[in-house]
Amino acid sequence: MHYPSRIHLREVSPRDGLQAETTHLSTADKVAFVDLLSNAGFPQINAVSFVSPKAMPHMADAAQIMAGITRRPGTIYDATVPNLSGVRRALDADMPVVSVFISASLADYRPDRTQDDNLASAAEAVAEARANGLGVIAVVAKAFGCSVEGEIPFDRVLRLMGRLHEAGANEVCLGDTSGEAGPAQVGRLVGDTLSAFPDSPLSLHFHDTRGLGLANVLAAMDAGATRFDSAVGGIGGSPQTRNSTGNISTEDLLHLCEDAGVETGVDLDIVLEAYRFLEEKLGHPLPGRLGKFGRSKRALAS
Repeated sequence: MHYPSRIHLREVSPRDGLQAETTHLSTADKVAFVDLLSNAGFPQINAVSFVSPKAMPHMADAAQIMAGITRRPGTIYDATVPNLSGVRRALDADMPVVSVFISASLADYRPDRTQDDNLASAAEAVAEARANGLGVIAVVAKAFGCSVEGEIPFDRVLRLMGRLHEAGANEVCLGDTSGEAGPAQVGRLVGDTLSAFPDSPLSLHFHDTRGLGLANVLAAMDAGATRFDSAVGGIGGSPQTRNSTGNISTEDLLHLCEDAGVETGVDLDIVLEAYRFLEEKLGHPLPGRLGKFGRSKRALAS
């Protein structure tokens, strides 16, 4: 198995993680949490989303969060946006990068609002962001399958990604929103995507629904991927996806990288501090394993 010498981690717990929680953290706690993550040395943090407060009440204070954090030189802070309005709010908050989503599953659309309708809106948001100098990550959610539709034709995924790439997106991301992916499939689709978009960075967003999250990371690495999303404590999941479970755990992924000799530039001890902070504020145990059991004796000895 091939391991890259270094990977790029995007920490998504402040946005994708907290959106699935029933406990709403205060703005001050969210600011403190993002600052902890910044101190850990993450190269990128998905800090907020600019969406309707009715749709995502956890992110009603997104502008206040971005005004309150201490922005660390060397860390990119990005926001998730659904449309033109979100892009404009991201510009007001001085965000350098936005991520724009489109779902590959036809089960996520209505007769009066089709996938092509949503694709047109997403492409418009991408073009507006690029015209204003922002970087854009084009995220195709449910790229590996859907709990309702089942397997997604990959030519559909490539078509969606291609349209957003044409609109100006300068990074593409395959999202496994409902945790359908397996390592063999991941290896194939990562290879196909890298071939289709050789000049665009490719990132992977896995969930650990069926316990294959880290195995999927290894398969993606072996196929040439070097950019991954993860969340402290393994929290998260889409509020719109039935029985959705958390993202892959950041601390578990960092432990894996330590074992494999893959550099990340992220301080695992500070990440574990962030894990304890989050567990206390949320008031329940987090799914991640390393936060419960600590490094192995073998890892500590090395």
